[in-house]
Amino acid sequence: MQGESNDRNSGHDHVDFRDGVFIGPVTGKAEHHHSHHHYGAAPTALESLPAMPSGFTGRELELRALLDALDPHASDASAAVLVTAVSGLGGVGKTALALAAAHEACGRGWFPGGSLFVDLHGYEETPVTADLALQALLRALGVAPDDLPRGAEERGALYRMKLAGIARDRGPLLLLTDNASSAGQVWPLLPGRSEHRVLATSRHRLAALGARRLPLGELPVDAAVGLLERALRAADPADTRITDDPQSAGLLAELCGRLPLALHIAAALLSTDPGAPVYELVTELTEAQSRIDCLNDGERSVRATFDLSYRRLPAAEARLLRLFALLPGTESGLAVVESLQGKRDRAARGLLAALERAHLVARGSHRERWRLHDLVREYAVGKATTKERTAVRGLAICFYLERASAADTHVRTGPDAPSPRSIRFQPFRDRGEAFAWFDKERQNLVAATQWAADSQLSGGVFLLAHHVHEYLQFRRYFDDGVAVGRAAQVAARRTGDTDCEAEACNRTGISLRDTGRVGQAIEAFRQAFDLYQASGQESHAAQAACNLGISFVDIGRFDDAISAFDHALGCFRSAGDRHHEAAVRTNLAVVLRKSGRAREAAETVRRAIDLYRETGDRLRESRARHGYGLALDACGKSDEAMAACREALVVAEEFGDRHGAAKTLYALGLIHDGAGESERARSYWLRAAEAYDRAGDARNADHARRAVRIADGMAPRC
Repeated sequence: MQGESNDRNSGHDHVDFRDGVFIGPVTGKAEHHHSHHHYGAAPTALESLPAMPSGFTGRELELRALLDALDPHASDASAAVLVTAVSGLGGVGKTALALAAAHEACGRGWFPGGSLFVDLHGYEETPVTADLALQALLRALGVAPDDLPRGAEERGALYRMKLAGIARDRGPLLLLTDNASSAGQVWPLLPGRSEHRVLATSRHRLAALGARRLPLGELPVDAAVGLLERALRAADPADTRITDDPQSAGLLAELCGRLPLALHIAAALLSTDPGAPVYELVTELTEAQSRIDCLNDGERSVRATFDLSYRRLPAAEARLLRLFALLPGTESGLAVVESLQGKRDRAARGLLAALERAHLVARGSHRERWRLHDLVREYAVGKATTKERTAVRGLAICFYLERASAADTHVRTGPDAPSPRSIRFQPFRDRGEAFAWFDKERQNLVAATQWAADSQLSGGVFLLAHHVHEYLQFRRYFDDGVAVGRAAQVAARRTGDTDCEAEACNRTGISLRDTGRVGQAIEAFRQAFDLYQASGQESHAAQAACNLGISFVDIGRFDDAISAFDHALGCFRSAGDRHHEAAVRTNLAVVLRKSGRAREAAETVRRAIDLYRETGDRLRESRARHGYGLALDACGKSDEAMAACREALVVAEEFGDRHGAAKTLYALGLIHDGAGESERARSYWLRAAEAYDRAGDARNADHARRAVRIADGMAPRC
C-alpha cells in the first residue's frame, strides 16, 4: 500500500510483534499467559523491514534523492548525512517511499549491519515514547529484558554502544522511524556513529533533527493515473478500465486530490465492483455531498487519516485551519488571513507556519500566500460551525471590497474614476501595485462574488463585482467577467435595486460579447436598456444602446448598429456627456469604415479624439487614435495613418494595455503592407504576435504569424 502504515491487526492464530524490533528473519511462537499486566503500545518491526509496498509509482525523483542521501559511496559521504526526514500530509505516501528507498538501499548491499523499522504511532491517541522505542530496540539488539539499565541515560548509552559494535563488526545499519510526530520521538534513537543512517517519516518537518529534508506533495496527474492502473491490475491483471477510459481516469485522479491513499481507496472500490465503469465512480464522487466520506474502502479512510492530524492541533491552529478553509478561492494571502479575527492579528503568521510544518497548509504561488490540498479543505470545512461560516464570509467580503475599491481607482482611467486620494484606505502606491494585487487575488475575488445568493452579503457582492469589472476587462479575463456579471445580477435582484440589475446586465453583456457569445450579449444589453428606460435613466440606457450597436457590428447588421449609435449619440449630446459621446463616436467610426464611408469615419473618430483629450482619458484617446489610423489608411493617407497608430502605440504601452498595443502593431503591419513596405509590415506583425501572446490571445497571435508567412510567400492569401 502506498500511504501511511496502518495498525497491524493480529488474529488468534498470529503473534503480534509490536513489542519488538528485529534484525533479520523472525520466527514467532505463541505462548499464552494469564498475566494481565499492561505495558502499552510498542514499535513494530517485521523481519527488518515491512514488505515492499505494492503499487508504488510516480516518485522516481524523490526516490533518487533518498538514495543519494543513503548512499555510503556518494561524493559527500564524508559529510555524514545521518538523518533524512520525509515529511508530508497524511496519506501522501511517505511510508511507501521510505520503504521503497530502504529496500533498494539494502538490496544494493549498503547496510550489511542490518535494518530496523520502528512505527512510532506518533499521531495516534497513545504515541510510542522514545524511551519505550529505545527499550524495544535494545531487546532487538540482544539485550535481555532483565538486563536493561534502569535509567534512560544508561539505556541510551548502551544502545549507542551496541550500534557502535555493529558498525565495527558488520558495517553500517539503517534505522527507519515511521510516523514520528516530533523530533523528541526520534532524537534519543539516533546512533552515535556516523556510518549508520536514519530515515524518518512524519507529518511534521522535524526541523530540530537537523535532517536533510524531503517534503512530499501530491502526485503528478500522470503518476496518479498510473497508480490507479497498477493498483487495479494488481487485483486483476486483466482489468483495463483505466486505459480504456483515460479521460475518466484523469478526473478520478483529480477528485482524489492525487493523494496516494485516496487513489488506493478508489482503486479498491473499483476492484470490488468489476463491472462498474470508471466514470460511474467519478460521477458518484462529483455529486457526493462529501468526497471525504466516499473515500473509504472499509479498511482505509481519508477522514480517519486526517482525523489523526487534526486532533493533535492546538485549539488556535485548529480554528485557523477551519477559517482558512472557508475563504474563497484556492490560495489566500497573509493579509486576508489576519483579517479573519476582525482586526490585524499578527499571530496568524505563526499559526500558518505551524500548520505548514504539519503539512496541513502549503505555500502558494507567492511567498506570503498559502493553499490547502482539496481534500484537506473539504475536511476542514466540514469541521467549521455555522457561526464560523457566516463570520468568515462577512469578513472576507469586507476585506476584498475595501482593497478592490482602492485598486479600482488606479485601474480606471476616465474622468468618472475616483481619485486614489479620495479613498480612505489606500494600500497601493501606484497603478502597478494595484494590478499586481488584482492579479494575485483574481480567483478569490471571482469566487467571493459567487456568494451573491446570501441576502446578508448581496449588497457587498454587487459592489465587489462593480470594482472588479474594469480590471477583468483590461486583463481580458472575459469568462471571469461573465461569472462576476451574472453573480452581480443575482445580488441586485436580492436587493431589489433595478438600476443595479441593469448595470449588472450591461456588464455581463460586455463580457459575453468578448467571449464570442454575441447573441447572448444582445439579449443582456436589451434587458439593461429596458430596465434603465423603465426607471427613467436615459443616459445609462444610451450606454446599453451603444453596446447593442457594437454587437450588431459583430454580426454584420450595420444599419441596426448605426441606428443604435445615433440614438446613443443624441442622448449623450443632449446631456452634455462628452466622455460617453467620444465612446459612441469611436464605435460609430468602425461601422462607417466597414460600410465604405471612410471619410465620414475619419471625421467622426477625429472628434472622439478631441473629446477624450478634453476629458483627460489618455488611454481611450489612444484607442480612438488607433481607429483614426485605420480610417486614414482607408482614405489612402498611409503616412498620416502610420503616425496616428504610432502615437496610439506609445500610450498603450505606457498604460500596460497589452491587447491594445498588439492590435495597433498588427494595424501598423497592415498599413505598411498596403504601402508596399513588406519588410516593415513583417516586423510589425512579428511584434504583434509576441504582444498577443503576452496578452493571452492565442487566436490573434496565430493570425499575426499567418500574416508573416504570407509575406514570406509560405502561405496563400485568403
